[in-house]
Amino acid sequence: MINITVKTFEALTKIELYKLLQLRSEVFGVEQDCVYQDIDGKDQKSLHVLGVKNGKIVAYTRIFKPGDYFKESSIGRVVVAKNQRQHKYGYDIMHASAEAIQLHFGETVIKISAQLYLKKFYNNLGFSEIGDPYLEDNIPHIAMIKQ
Repeated sequence: MINITVKTFEALTKIELYKLLQLRSEVFGVEQDCVYQDIDGKDQKSLHVLGVKNGKIVAYTRIFKPGDYFKESSIGRVVVAKNQRQHKYGYDIMHASAEAIQLHFGETVIKISAQLYLKKFYNNLGFSEIGDPYLEDNIPHIAMIKQ
């Protein structure tokens, strides 16, 4: 089990910020061998959904209200530590993120930019593809929406 909390950027401790950026770097930078600007100035606008196990952030997303990323509310930077994926924490953090969007923003429509290889994962969460695949940071992505 993971303990999931939702925090504003200002409420994150320095240690939490360090750990979430470390996890994002481990997966998106090192594991996926992708050079891109992860620290993009959007963390200050988002709410941060932290999945913590034994004092470590093992799952994470950031969520946006409508207009801050897409026209719709949005979930981004969905990440689970490689050594924790067998526990299906991706589903836990996504469910918690959707609940947080409804609680904090009063929204149920969610748009994401999903890595194409994770399409079935997001389909299982109720997301449907919209449009054609595209490259984002040299990785195939697809826009998806949950109504």
